[in-house]
Amino acid sequence: MRRRKWVNDVCVCACVFPTAYKEKMKEISVLSLLCSCLYPEARKNLVGEFQAGMEVKPINKRASGQAFEVILKPPSPMSDAAHCVTSPPKREVSLEDIQKKLEAAEDRRRSQEAQVLRALAEKREHERDVLLKAMEENSNFSKMAEEKLTMKMEQIKENRQAYLASIMERLQEKERHAQVVRRNKELREELTA
Repeated sequence: MRRRKWVNDVCVCACVFPTAYKEKMKEISVLSLLCSCLYPEARKNLVGEFQAGMEVKPINKRASGQAFEVILKPPSPMSDAAHCVTSPPKREVSLEDIQKKLEAAEDRRRSQEAQVLRALAEKREHERDVLLKAMEENSNFSKMAEEKLTMKMEQIKENRQAYLASIMERLQEKERHAQVVRRNKELREELTA
């Protein structure tokens, strides 16, 4: 498997075994290797340190930078053993275990169903309470509106009766005044005649 990777206009080609590549990338990053390639003293130290696991070959120089081919060697049997993870031993599953698991699942399902039904019942109860409260408030509002209207009508009736009584009183007063004036006029006429 051959991979190419461009880092800062530098091509890195690698002949790679997937596990060896991962293992080597843990040890050193390609970027640090490339950066060290630009500084020969550091490159010699790094390449010498990891020369047992990889090989670096310069390729043609490019106008935009330099290219290197990094070849990783296959992993050693020692590193394979370190990464090998054994799965836990499978235990035998008996019919009783399966029955218990099925019963537990059924109990969980029933419990969840009961919880959902309980929540729905609480929601319906809440809706009924809200509806009853709304009906009660509506009834109270209607009663209060009716009481206010009745009081207003009674007030209007009383005001009208008072107004009519005051008009009648004024008319009677005018009538009395008119009688007094008439009497005075008659007396004057009698005295002058």
